[in-house]
Amino acid sequence: MKTRKPAAPPVQRGYRPSGRDYGYTNARIRGMRSRLLKRAFFDELMASKDIGDVISALMQTEYGPDLETRILHGHTAANVDEALKDNMVRTFNKVLGYSNKEGTQLITTLLGRWDLFNIKTILRGKHMGLSEEEITDSLITVGQLSKIDTDELARQSGIRSVVDTLGTWGLPFAVPLREVLPDYTESEDLSLLELALDRYYYGWASKRLKGCRENKKIARGFLAAQVDTMNLLTSIRLLNADLPEEEASRFFVPGGKVVTEPLFTELSAMSDVDEVFDRIRKTPYGKPLDQAALAYMEKGSVSVFERALEDYLFRLAFETSKTDTLGIGLTISYLWTKANEVTNLRIVVKGVSVGMPEERMREELIIV
Repeated sequence: MKTRKPAAPPVQRGYRPSGRDYGYTNARIRGMRSRLLKRAFFDELMASKDIGDVISALMQTEYGPDLETRILHGHTAANVDEALKDNMVRTFNKVLGYSNKEGTQLITTLLGRWDLFNIKTILRGKHMGLSEEEITDSLITVGQLSKIDTDELARQSGIRSVVDTLGTWGLPFAVPLREVLPDYTESEDLSLLELALDRYYYGWASKRLKGCRENKKIARGFLAAQVDTMNLLTSIRLLNADLPEEEASRFFVPGGKVVTEPLFTELSAMSDVDEVFDRIRKTPYGKPLDQAALAYMEKGSVSVFERALEDYLFRLAFETSKTDTLGIGLTISYLWTKANEVTNLRIVVKGVSVGMPEERMREELIIV
């Protein structure tokens, strides 16, 4: 078992000298943003005959150097997928290298959500008995945890070993997990672990983003929107659970702005999604969920709402570059746009490799 001890808390990349202001950072990011892929590129990529055509097209882009390394091991969709993730990690690290002290703190705090995502994915994989490879395929290590770290966690024999390893490394994520581990062991209810992690991360991040400075307000607002969308989705999932009010509130995660605990319990007690739509119609989340309602009627799956809320968060991040042109807004917008670009490319790579129709791939993409 690994015994090294990374610096706590969840994300603590080294702070940069304060001599760089947002003007320097934003100038570099504007240059990087100009190289993001356009809609026309995706249209052509989806029309590729096979993975060889996809590789040829991507070699002419920013992803070329990452692909060159990975395809030495074979021209496969799996290796292209790894190259895309490599590029995302490298790009995020580059942005952090351009950031001043305040920007680094704000961004590393927001990037902690990827540590949260990776740990939850590993725990879920262990809970479901997935193989190490099946677990690591889903991970993107742009938080504090490196690929070496997540590979080590994925190699552990079970959930208790994962928690023990996090504790050995001194990572605070181990604390909330240890508190609920006995209850999980008895009930095998995975939501106990996931909820403990969500509450820990969003509580920690909210404290880090407190303050009156405009850049902190922007970052805090984006974090609150993430919590709101998570609580909203949970309340929709609880519609058919028929839980008592006090039991439903157990799933609430503090830190949002619009979806308060009273509203969360009210939504969770409603009889169907139509009532939920009516109640939140005048909030920022009314329009994206209303637009997804038709797809829900066709498919009957809550995943359409999850996709709609992901779309909302991405567009919210994208818009911060328009409302805040001189501060942290451009960095947030670029990072989330880059992450969305990588997600879109992974969808196309997988789609082309299995012969998925273009229209089906197009439905899965979020392109602005």
